Amino acid sequence: MNEIIKRLESPEECMKFVDIYTELANQARLRAIELRAKSHPSNTYVETELYKVLYAYEDVLSKKNGKKTRASRTWQMVRKYGIIGAAERAVNRDVDPQGYKILVEMRLEKLTFEQVIVDYPNAFGNDVVNRAKERLNKLNDLH
Repeated sequence: MNEIIKRLESPEECMKFVDIYTELANQARLRAIELRAKSHPSNTYVETELYKVLYAYEDVLSKKNGKKTRASRTWQMVRKYGIIGAAERAVNRDVDPQGYKILVEMRLEKLTFEQVIVDYPNAFGNDVVNRAKERLNKLNDLH
């Protein structure tokens, strides 16, 4: 057992430790996603936000599969249509409730293509924004 853990003297101290380090772990995960997203040349802030979504999605896939998993089909769409075009196409797919539940567990529920589209509607067409809103409503009903 780690020496720091051995020094904890009560169940309350242990749980406080868990809370603090869980929050730090979540912040570290978000920072890793941010750094990976910034490694892509982006023309706009919206594109960087969409890359964050893609990396969060890969984290979800990795957790779901129990091993590091790349979002191969989504990356193919990014290469073919660009990150904005890929996001627009992604919101036309069926809602993945399992993937969203994992995002919620990982405290990454704001990192969805739908959320970025709704947050930055001027970067997208009205039909895409409306579809994103519909999907967000469905996803929010899940949690």
